[in-house]
Amino acid sequence: MASLSFLSPPSSSSSSSLSSLHHTTPSSSRLFLRTPSLNLRTPTKISSIKAQSAPVLTQDDLKKVAAEKAVEYVKSGMVLGLGTGSTAAFVVAKLGELLKTGELTDIVGVPTSKRTEEQARSLNIPLSILDDHPDIDLAIDGADEVDPLLNLVKGRGGALLREKMVEAASDKFVVVADETKLVDGLGGSKLAMPVEVVQFCWKYNLVRLQELFKEEGVEAKLRVGEDGKPYVTDNFNYIVDLYFENPIKDGYAAGKEISGLEGVVEHGLFLDMATAVIIAGKKGVEVKSK
Repeated sequence: MASLSFLSPPSSSSSSSLSSLHHTTPSSSRLFLRTPSLNLRTPTKISSIKAQSAPVLTQDDLKKVAAEKAVEYVKSGMVLGLGTGSTAAFVVAKLGELLKTGELTDIVGVPTSKRTEEQARSLNIPLSILDDHPDIDLAIDGADEVDPLLNLVKGRGGALLREKMVEAASDKFVVVADETKLVDGLGGSKLAMPVEVVQFCWKYNLVRLQELFKEEGVEAKLRVGEDGKPYVTDNFNYIVDLYFENPIKDGYAAGKEISGLEGVVEHGLFLDMATAVIIAGKKGVEVKSK
């Protein structure tokens, strides 16, 4: 059985025992999608642990199992990045429960959305912001897609900008997901890969995003709410969702091209950021780590 050294309980009760991990992408000149894919990082060794098989569970049950497994790595005194979405909501609920019973103390949460902030406050979880707590011990969040190298698509819940800011500032970033989120390549689910854009001339950027990935077979759509009006993020921006016909061949090149468009605020490619992914499936729980 492989060991998860970074997930093991620290030797000291202080959260400072967690070593700093910088989430960086390789520095290079601007990349173009029409050029051959570049090998932008050395191969990463991924270890895996499988837990005892579990009974047949619903998708929500699987999310809850993965979330509660992730919370096992939270220690008293930590500053935590609190994710957004249906899976992250189970994490926040469990943290509130453990604080209420006294099993956890002195936790400070940095929420990644107004929704998460409201849930955490309702559970009496102490909260802060990056301005006051720029160094986060551990972030836990869900993901919309997970590839074999633990790269992610996130942001279908609309909180991609704040999620990326908080999770990039975290020493450790643990992802919780159910097995339906596993893909061979990012974009492979053919579901939305979000891009947050400013409201000003949003259609101009939608067309540019569509043209940028024209040869990759992408459809770009403005996200709308249940009322039929454009969805507005917590940062008062719009979201253009990209639907890929084929998986993205080079995530780093794609990310650089998207970020290079004026008016683009952030994209949902979370590359080389996760330190572990906890996956709940019908046959049990699996932990994949770098």
